[in-house]
Amino acid sequence: MLIHVIARGKIARSPEADLVDRYEKRITWPLRLTELPERGGRTPEPQTPLRTVLLDERGKDLPSEELAAILAGWRDEGIREIRFILGAADGHSDAERGQADLLLAFGKATWPHLLARAMLLEQIYRATMIQAGHPYHRAN
Repeated sequence: MLIHVIARGKIARSPEADLVDRYEKRITWPLRLTELPERGGRTPEPQTPLRTVLLDERGKDLPSEELAAILAGWRDEGIREIRFILGAADGHSDAERGQADLLLAFGKATWPHLLARAMLLEQIYRATMIQAGHPYHRAN
């Protein structure tokens, strides 16, 4: 199952980019990162059955174990791609929210866009470690 992170904006060289890179290298599941311009640009056309997760302030604040279980459930259903989409500064439209399979939030706080991207990669890594029974999840 492919984990596909689609984010608005270029991360460039920054401490957040270092974190994204660190977790990108650790994730053992197939992973693809796509950056779109702040405005315009198109998400790649899906080639397989997929689920869409929007990072959204109105989303669910899930414990890591629950996110890991959702991803594993989709994998076990035969879903071939999970898209995590980080919107631009104005977030997602109501139409986009309505089409998503899951709205995910990282608490009630507002996070800088680039930090949210790093946090997402860490949570994906953590989910893969939970599914593998690795102690990373409890060691932190």
